[in-house]
Amino acid sequence: MRKNEIVKILVPAGALGIPYDRVALDAGLLEKPDLIAIDGGSTDSGPFYLGTGTSKYSRSATKTDWAELMDARAKANVPLLIGSAGTCGADTAVDWMLDLTLEIARERGEHLKIATLKSGQDQDTILRALERGAITPLEHAPTVTAETIRETTNIVALAGVEQIQAALNTGADVIIAGRTTDTALIAALPIARGCHKGAAWHGAKIAECGALATTNPNSGVVLMHFDDQGFVITPMADDAKATPYTVSAHMLYENANPYILYEPGGYLDVEAAQYRSIDDKSVRVEGSIWHDTTPYQVKLEAARCAGFQTVSLVMVRDQHYCRHIDAWVDALKKSFAQKALKNGISDVSLELRIIGQNATLGALEQRRHDAVEFGVMAIFTSHDQSRSQEAAKLLNPDLLHLPLTPHEPMPTFAFPFSPPEMNKGALYEFCLNHVMAVDDPMDGFTLEITES
Repeated sequence: MRKNEIVKILVPAGALGIPYDRVALDAGLLEKPDLIAIDGGSTDSGPFYLGTGTSKYSRSATKTDWAELMDARAKANVPLLIGSAGTCGADTAVDWMLDLTLEIARERGEHLKIATLKSGQDQDTILRALERGAITPLEHAPTVTAETIRETTNIVALAGVEQIQAALNTGADVIIAGRTTDTALIAALPIARGCHKGAAWHGAKIAECGALATTNPNSGVVLMHFDDQGFVITPMADDAKATPYTVSAHMLYENANPYILYEPGGYLDVEAAQYRSIDDKSVRVEGSIWHDTTPYQVKLEAARCAGFQTVSLVMVRDQHYCRHIDAWVDALKKSFAQKALKNGISDVSLELRIIGQNATLGALEQRRHDAVEFGVMAIFTSHDQSRSQEAAKLLNPDLLHLPLTPHEPMPTFAFPFSPPEMNKGALYEFCLNHVMAVDDPMDGFTLEITES
């Protein structure tokens, strides 16, 4: 790195699909960034997307947003990088994102060099790693056996800076990466060019969610400056600014320790970091420290099918039943247990959630309020979709007419849909939250080039 050289990275938003200020993006392009980087997903929306290898966003919306960033890339004439493509970062999601990119390029008559970095892991490779003791559970990780691995539908490893650097070194115009750590996307180029390693990782953590570390989180766009001593964050929107408080506080976001951040190949320590405003919008940070660790480890994520679900929904407005909604739900449970026993349905579980009272937290909910109506959602789970649907139909008459006491007039409640039984389909669960030691950072990762 040449003395006083600065590496600039433009981050349009916290993730592709999240709204951002288009004027701010144009302002960022005028600053001549070296790279445009954006995250494409996470595990926030649950295991379904990794389980199926699909995106949670619509194809049309993703194409629109991605086309805008491809246009920004063309204006800036710099690489465009996305990680955790298609929400989950599975290989099929990378292919999906590649197809979108090629489609946009064809429509524009644009010739591009596209690099894809896939992070999908073969079951046999993971089994061998498990057998030789190369896989270590993280805190509260589930127990993993060979059977667990065989049941997975998708396993991904989270790429770090080394894998992203390999993709950048191809000279590609667009880089579509599978599952990556959010920070690796931003830290890779500054580290490759000799910027301060602690600052690169720390700045990447601050910028991972775009303008979330500013006074206007919804504006999205931030420009990061990295050098041989620290980094500077500058939000691009006119009505946004970074402060020492907003920047330092972001180390608490999705992180158990406000000073330590673990990444592939080491960890970041920001306890000695110093934050200072350098103008009315920007904050400079110095003093962050990066520690290399051995062996080199990558985090593993996996999902597997845990059954099939059918959901029924009934609306309760009768005030007598609203006042005694818990008792009515208990009566539903008892009635279902009796019917299931009588009809030989022992392989279906029932969960009842009261919408308007405890549908989010369940038994952990502490607040209770009077309500005009409640929705009671019945969730039936079984190893087979037909069995969960059969169980849902078994409870149908009770959801519509079950009285609290034997001698009161038969009530009638409301089904918002006909039929009320809705097959939700496969239920997925995360089954790996482990790290795996590898001899070479590129082990298990596949880098390919496609020309449009």
